[in-house]
Amino acid sequence: MMPAIVRVADHILAHLAAGGVTHVFGVDGENIEDLFDAAHFSRDITAVLAKHEFAAAAMADGYCRGGAGLGVVLAASGGAALNVIPGLGESLSSRTPVLALIGQPPSTLDGLGAAGDTSGCNGSLNAEALFGAVSVFCERVTTADDIRSALPRAIIAACAGGPAVLLLPKDIQQAELDLCRPPRDRVHTCARRRQIGDPHPLTRALRAARGTVTIIAGEQVARDGARAELEKLCALLGARLACVPGAKDVTGALGITGAMGHPATVDAVQDSAVCLLVGTRLPLTARAGLDTALRGTRTYSIGSAPPYLPCTHVHTDDLQRSLAELSRKLTGRGRPLGLRTPEPVPPTELATPRVEAAGVRYRPAMKALDAALPADVNVVVDAGNTGAAALHYLPARRGGRFLVAVGMGGMGYSFGAGIGVAIGRRQRTVVIAGDGSFYMHGMELHTAIEHQLPVTFVLFNNNAHAMSATRERLYYGDRYSYNRFRPSHLGAGLSAMFPELWSTDVTDMAALIAALAEALATPGPSVISIECSADEIPPFAPFLDAVAAPAEDPRDVPDADYLAVPASA
Repeated sequence: MMPAIVRVADHILAHLAAGGVTHVFGVDGENIEDLFDAAHFSRDITAVLAKHEFAAAAMADGYCRGGAGLGVVLAASGGAALNVIPGLGESLSSRTPVLALIGQPPSTLDGLGAAGDTSGCNGSLNAEALFGAVSVFCERVTTADDIRSALPRAIIAACAGGPAVLLLPKDIQQAELDLCRPPRDRVHTCARRRQIGDPHPLTRALRAARGTVTIIAGEQVARDGARAELEKLCALLGARLACVPGAKDVTGALGITGAMGHPATVDAVQDSAVCLLVGTRLPLTARAGLDTALRGTRTYSIGSAPPYLPCTHVHTDDLQRSLAELSRKLTGRGRPLGLRTPEPVPPTELATPRVEAAGVRYRPAMKALDAALPADVNVVVDAGNTGAAALHYLPARRGGRFLVAVGMGGMGYSFGAGIGVAIGRRQRTVVIAGDGSFYMHGMELHTAIEHQLPVTFVLFNNNAHAMSATRERLYYGDRYSYNRFRPSHLGAGLSAMFPELWSTDVTDMAALIAALAEALATPGPSVISIECSADEIPPFAPFLDAVAAPAEDPRDVPDADYLAVPASA
């Protein structure tokens, strides 16, 4: 039982613990020490020390997206606080519930030149303006009593979808709070009533439809725990199911849509009487190649935010309830009579050009991963050519999450997010990233070692920022490259740096298959660095449209050949 008089810092941690938060992520430092101190003495919350604030924000994001609940990130004042902003931008774009607790210098020093002053006073940087642009809620706490209303309001705002920020001066964190006294501002601390729209426009359209239905599912399906309800609706309508890149683990026989997507999705939409978007705004990356097909198909949407393209939209904050209600209205006497069950569509892949350079190729490497990964593994994918290949070729695990930062596309997100997912879900997690992303935030694997987390880092080492190198090659005549690196051996280097870490370099498929078996059996962290080529064009439609070389149809090369023959052969 908490005492009647407590520090604000202790009250914050107790309130979070009471709401089910078990871990907070951050980098300790000036003006945030009191919250780390409170976490140390909390029996219910563990503070995970990251190596960089962006990674800490990604950990909180991954912790939440993995299904563990509200993600919480702590950051010190000044430059440390600014480092959190890119991570919150990703959470805002993906509508991930994250609470950021940002330390500030003591309020008595506002505008007086204190290190890290972001009060906005006397010409100092204005943190409220900065964080307000990357959050759904931002408030500076100015008295101890204000935390009693500000904290629940911030949590309610975050849980509605997106990051919330509290700016906490050090003297406020240390101030005492009398819990026996009624708060100055009362706030209903229960979760905001979730808005459920009337599905009538959808039921009317589906009852009137003559032909087939294609459903494109988005991230909100997983966020709201609505997979079972979506599957029931698909079965009821005989619908084809695709998903956007950020919702790959929602599954769908058609694969994913967009620039890294599967051609069958375009054919299915063109052939449909109705296209139903479920829990996605269908951003450009997810709808690339679909615009013409969507213009010729009646398109409807249900979710927490309207899509970027014009269509009839039904708002809902709870897809689980809304999809169940939609299925109920489409059964019995209200069932659609004009829908046709489409013929099964075989899986399709983008055709990529053959490359003669040495190194393991993306497709066979992803096929080897698919064969090696158990059903309950989480997969976290980074940006770039490696990310495009993983999204296109690697199926999601039925018992795990499949996360990718497609909102802001921040390189290095996967290292922090993978740690957050592993902590929240307590499952083996596989991080798939390139060497460019590793050089940005790969040292977070030290955090995985510190906590002996079951995370396997699969690094595609092509000695380049390969997506940028591909752009230079395709669009600027390959006259120069800013984006190719001196060769490195990441596996050997990390083994020398961390003797207790299982780490290796592989140069061919046989070595990769053996390494995957050993790495996945390692109880703690492990690293596989795969030597590959920056000259390989990934399955990314804008690049393939610009390629003059003839494409190689993957159906012409059996998977057994890919797995058996070294890529350099």
